[in-house]
Amino acid sequence: MNKMARTFNKGRNMASGLALWSPLLHLLVLVMCIQGTGGRKMSETQDGDGHETTHTEHAHAHHPSSHMHHHMDPSFMIFFTFEDLKEGKTRAIYFPKINPSKSPHLLPREEADQIPFSSKQLLHLLHFFSFSQDSPQAKAMEDTLRQCEIEPIKGEIKSCATSLESMLDFTRGVFGLDTPFSVVATTHLTNSTTNFQNYTILEEPKEILAPKMVACHTMSYPYVVFYCHSQKSVNKVFKVLLGGEDGDRVEAVAVCHLDTSQWSPNHASFSVLRTKPGASAVCHFFPADNLVWVPASTSM
Repeated sequence: MNKMARTFNKGRNMASGLALWSPLLHLLVLVMCIQGTGGRKMSETQDGDGHETTHTEHAHAHHPSSHMHHHMDPSFMIFFTFEDLKEGKTRAIYFPKINPSKSPHLLPREEADQIPFSSKQLLHLLHFFSFSQDSPQAKAMEDTLRQCEIEPIKGEIKSCATSLESMLDFTRGVFGLDTPFSVVATTHLTNSTTNFQNYTILEEPKEILAPKMVACHTMSYPYVVFYCHSQKSVNKVFKVLLGGEDGDRVEAVAVCHLDTSQWSPNHASFSVLRTKPGASAVCHFFPADNLVWVPASTSM
């Protein structure tokens, strides 16, 4: 076994030890263990908000009601309008269920940094992970690397974090070295196996008053990669208690982007909501394996 292979396998075993490093790491690892955060399966990809994508949770939508496009993939159905964020509102929402035992693992930085992360090294990486060039896994890896290397939109800063430490470094850089921060994430309060169903907002959504936020989306890759980004435009973060048709209960994190003028016209939210860049706010729910970092004093 070559050095990189040993590194990758060793990293999988070391991931569980991250909780010992600091209270903040312990919090994140606890969140990941409870909610199944382990990265996207290699058949999926995930994008940051505002970018055109090929197949992402943030770019898919389908709704059973008559005013939606019935041919759309159900996994697009995470978008809604600011006016929909009210107690008693009902809509179809896609919440993917994550199986930790089948998900990629989080690597510590010393292990992740020894594995190239560049589209220029794609052929080498495919050989390393034993994926053929025409496989779905190869396409997913290519898409992830492309999304990570694309230029940020105006007013955005971004980074693809290949380790927990690099994600924390990026977040610290956004908030400032002296600003403590914490993480919020969608929590499934029941064990429903339904990915797509109608949910009703059970109580008035609670806003998290965060002057800045960092959203980290899991990407499809052989190990955990987070697409983390922060936008200068005004964003609002909410915790929303949802009740599903099958009895499912979800405490969901939602973000509303009040300025979408710099987003790609091809972003799926505009098709779902029948709007265009800059015309109105776009809100979306976060799946349970995505993370939102906020200043610590605002997280409750």
